[in-house]
Amino acid sequence: MEVILLETVENLGELGTLTSVKAGYARNFLFPKGKAQPATADNLKAFEARRAELEASAAVAVKAAEVRLEQLSEMVLTIAANAGQEGKLFGSVTNVEVTEAINATGVEVERSEIRMPDGPIRAIGEYEVGVHLHTGVDAVIQVIVEAEE
Repeated sequence: MEVILLETVENLGELGTLTSVKAGYARNFLFPKGKAQPATADNLKAFEARRAELEASAAVAVKAAEVRLEQLSEMVLTIAANAGQEGKLFGSVTNVEVTEAINATGVEVERSEIRMPDGPIRAIGEYEVGVHLHTGVDAVIQVIVEAEE
């Protein structure tokens, strides 16, 4: 199924790209979220008329992500967790705890923006956690997990 992308979609294309996707992906994800529309002649004309407006809104979103990136750069978070004698945690530190710690500093992030490719943190130590703010705008923060006293 041919679609027109109304915003940049990771691993698919940039704003305004005509691309071919599976019908289920378009119907269940792209169309309901307003990320794309079917590539018909009428939709192509309507898109070209709205192109400047969509590009301006995309530029605003990127600028906002870059402002948040500046706030997150050089950030070091310390999270206290219940741990045993050998440094293993009773439980784990997940993206929820990292999100709460970042939000407590005054920078707003969503839980879905936190990237922990190795899964939850299960031991005391220093870790790097990625924050995906926008397509092409990623931050890395330092998270120090300490034992509670």
